[in-house]
Amino acid sequence: MPAQVALITGASRGIGRGIAIELARAGFSIAINYASRKDAALECKRRCESVTPPRSKAEFLTFQADISKRPDRTRLLESALKRFGWIDLLVNNAGVAPLVREDMLSASEQSFDRLMSINARGPFFLTQALANVWTSAGNQERTEGSKPKIVNISSVSAFAPGVTRGEYCMSKAAFSMMTQLYAVRLAEFGINVYEIRPGVIDTDMTAAVRDKYESMISKGLSPIRRWGTPTDVGRAVTAIALGQFPFSTGEVINVDGGFHIRKL
Repeated sequence: MPAQVALITGASRGIGRGIAIELARAGFSIAINYASRKDAALECKRRCESVTPPRSKAEFLTFQADISKRPDRTRLLESALKRFGWIDLLVNNAGVAPLVREDMLSASEQSFDRLMSINARGPFFLTQALANVWTSAGNQERTEGSKPKIVNISSVSAFAPGVTRGEYCMSKAAFSMMTQLYAVRLAEFGINVYEIRPGVIDTDMTAAVRDKYESMISKGLSPIRRWGTPTDVGRAVTAIALGQFPFSTGEVINVDGGFHIRKL
């Protein structure tokens, strides 16, 4: 039986790579999307190959595409479907932080537009395109048999304001609403949609503020006083991919050490 196929955007590094490795460990084939770092994507491919189960038929292929651009999204989906024949799982992980952290009172429209196009508009229309493949008349039988799933990797910034990166928070809040929208729209087709909200995760994106977060974590930023890892997120995605939440859709799964818990 062929391996199930996951398309992971922004899979070359950080959280995306952690997700790819854990899904590979579970026997999935992976379409590894990257925007610019081909070397990092190839390293992700090697890491996936090193953990795949014995006698697995899983394959790992890299696909360059900037999901903020419509031609790239079209090429990504067409190429992945041509090579694998089907996609069982879409993981919308690609995302960027502001190039410069600055007070929202002086943030630029250019920065706002960049984050919204990559973090919200890109995944919205990539999901739309794949959903139309899944729900097309010719694929109804196949869709019913394989139960496609969507996992959106958002952030605690979807609800926790950060005034030095307001445009990032707004993009993640929009992305979070996307989960609910597609969950409602696709439920009739048996396609469940989930949101994973990572907290402070040890990646390239948080490297620039590592000292700040080290201090905050040690002082109790979250009940579990450690950094999160890409593996933590990858394991949560794998549980969803393996069908462990069949009666849940639009669900938010916090992978944040308990950061979301309100305390007195």
